[in-house]
Amino acid sequence: QVQLVESGGGLVQAGDSRRLSCVASGRTFDTLNSYAMGWFRQAPGKEREFVAAVGRTGVTMYYTDSVKGRFAISTDITKNTMYLHMNSLKPEDTAVYYCAAKRGPLNRGAYHTSFYESWGQGTQVTVSS
Repeated sequence: QVQLVESGGGLVQAGDSRRLSCVASGRTFDTLNSYAMGWFRQAPGKEREFVAAVGRTGVTMYYTDSVKGRFAISTDITKNTMYLHMNSLKPEDTAVYYCAAKRGPLNRGAYHTSFYESWGQGTQVTVSS
């Protein structure tokens, strides 16, 4: 099992930027090069929704339409860390943000929570208007 720990959440104003981090570790964890990684978010009273995903090589990336052009996903293999760079934040981006991992290649299944094997505990992002 892979342990994932998110950080970087907080209270920001609309239009601000924020960077979330997700550090991977664990007895069976070797390198981010072995995992497809993703970010999801869940607002109060709503289902957890896909935000972005990145493949093992860091080349292939998927984004949900509402964050395209504003958010960017990246990985730092040397730090076993995945990032979500969030720009031009809007109040509707307010949610708990979760990172997730699955050993193996990225595919279109990454848009769904069932694709992933491991999850972090989440970090709250609140965007005030």
